[in-house]
Amino acid sequence: MAYIPPHMRRSEDVRKASPFPETLQPQFQRILNLRASTSHQNIVYARHAISKWFAVGLDDDGQFPPNIHLEPTSLEHVERDRGEKPLILVNSYVTEEDCKPERNCSKSPWEIIAENVHQELVSSFEILRKEMDGQGSEKVKPTLVARLGKIHFRGSPSVGLESVNKTQVEEASLRKLRRSLYTDIPSSYVEIIRDGVVPVLGVDFEGEKDVYLVKLSDNTRPDATIACKCSVMENKKLVLYKVELNPVRQMVIDVSCLDKNLDLRVALCTKKILTTPTDDEMSDLINSAVLDSDMKGGLRWPLGASSGGRYSVIGTWHTVTKIYKSSSFRLNVRDADRFDFKSASGEAAREIVLKLKRIVSEIQEPGAESDSISSMLEDSLRLIWDKFLL
Repeated sequence: MAYIPPHMRRSEDVRKASPFPETLQPQFQRILNLRASTSHQNIVYARHAISKWFAVGLDDDGQFPPNIHLEPTSLEHVERDRGEKPLILVNSYVTEEDCKPERNCSKSPWEIIAENVHQELVSSFEILRKEMDGQGSEKVKPTLVARLGKIHFRGSPSVGLESVNKTQVEEASLRKLRRSLYTDIPSSYVEIIRDGVVPVLGVDFEGEKDVYLVKLSDNTRPDATIACKCSVMENKKLVLYKVELNPVRQMVIDVSCLDKNLDLRVALCTKKILTTPTDDEMSDLINSAVLDSDMKGGLRWPLGASSGGRYSVIGTWHTVTKIYKSSSFRLNVRDADRFDFKSASGEAAREIVLKLKRIVSEIQEPGAESDSISSMLEDSLRLIWDKFLL
């Protein structure tokens, strides 16, 4: 099955309205842009974060084979924000089994990925371990996740997309570009994983979670975003059950899987869970939210009720997640509807996320053996390669 670029998919989502009046959008934009932040769109990297990209499926000389080329893909919100169409790697043989070139590689793709991830994971955890003590009321929770999607390459200050050779792909050129992982999976893929892969994995269905996430800026923490996780009561009002600071990326490894339809991201992130009681202003913002399925993000606020003296609503998510679990991982099949107040844009996505919880538990144990972690990582990546990347 060939990968379906976003601009070629048949969307089932109707156009939704912004959760605040159009007349206020420029005002919100100006206010939010004035706040200093070292993060980009609420994405925060640790001081010693590791970010890496590589491709698997190269030829015997370590070069991109001739059947690989770059194509522009159309995403409305990306084009509007950045003024360009990102590029994706496309394999013209990926759906033609008889045309795939023979390679004399001594290692399997998952072994190559595991070797690259293992070294960086151990290094990241050594640094993280030293920072996890003395957090006071903010408990740090590490999570290792594998996300499926398609890697998008964007222009950087040093290299513009117009200067990139799209037919003869060079690894050195791609390394100079910015990249992101587009996680919206085609519905047909999600159905294959849910109906074909899940039953043969022997995983248990844990349940379904319907969650509203309200993201708040805090003028006492200009570089942080507060995520308020809420469920819905019978009276259609939100009830807050968890407050976290925005995730901090400790390690991000992106893998272009040239012989697959999807790419892979393996990321180590940490979250700080706030255990101190919420104050009245935060509670008022949550209580004033109105459920509205016609709105992007699923929520809206009465005029003037989405900000206070300290906090302001800067984003909303509505996610419905089917959760499956095994002894080694947790699989989330998620429908997400998001709205970002900063860019005044929203998007809906179907996502597949695997949380590799057993590896995280093992690596946190005193005296954890590197070989054991490497073996567990390789087993997990083989499963992902064989069953999920498609």
